[in-house]
Amino acid sequence: MAAKKSKVPDNTICLNKKAGYDFFFLEKYEAGLVLEGWEVKSLRAGKAQLRDSYVIIKGGEAFLLGSLITPLSTASTHISPEQQRTRKLLLHKQQLDTLIGAVERKGQTVVPISMYWMRGKAKLQIALAKGKKEFDKRDTEKNRDWQREKERLFKR
Repeated sequence: MAAKKSKVPDNTICLNKKAGYDFFFLEKYEAGLVLEGWEVKSLRAGKAQLRDSYVIIKGGEAFLLGSLITPLSTASTHISPEQQRTRKLLLHKQQLDTLIGAVERKGQTVVPISMYWMRGKAKLQIALAKGKKEFDKRDTEKNRDWQREKERLFKR
């Protein structure tokens, strides 16, 4: 029997599964992160979490707030690592302008979806999103359950 393939690629550091439940994703972007040395080491060890994080746009720049990167016990002693510091996101000017316009005029929000490695650099996938109402969440759950049930029926 063959091993079941995972939907998460090997280069993924962490996912924000809650974001898919709470938001409709309209557009997705890839952003770089400004990190310190100890943060990169912690990311390599998989010590990151995006669950309650969000992106704000201030002064024409994007920042990631609320993400948790736990420092390793072997972190340097001459620095005091801050787990939930504000991290700057690296985006092209045109992408920033699009995000600023959508957030300010249309009332949409920007949420982080996943963090992963690309050519040795940590990247963050963010999405321009619109919040789901309670009935939308129930509908999403119902569709997911129906898809699962269809798969079970077709396997037999």
